[in-house]
Amino acid sequence: MKSKNYVEELTKKSGTELNEELVAAKKELFNLRFQNATNQLDNTSRINEVRKNIARIKTVISQQKA
Repeated sequence: MKSKNYVEELTKKSGTELNEELVAAKKELFNLRFQNATNQLDNTSRINEVRKNIARIKTVISQQKA
């Protein structure tokens, strides 16, 4: 259910807001990977969650372009 609400929230945003959110998610993913490599990450499932959120953002961006 959480992802459905997240997608609905994304569809209400403009293209520039989506691009900003995409950049922020990519930065978060980089930081999570860095923490994982240095064994500082406790919740490794967060990496998969952020990757899926990036895919959701990209999907909404492509739907708005069409």
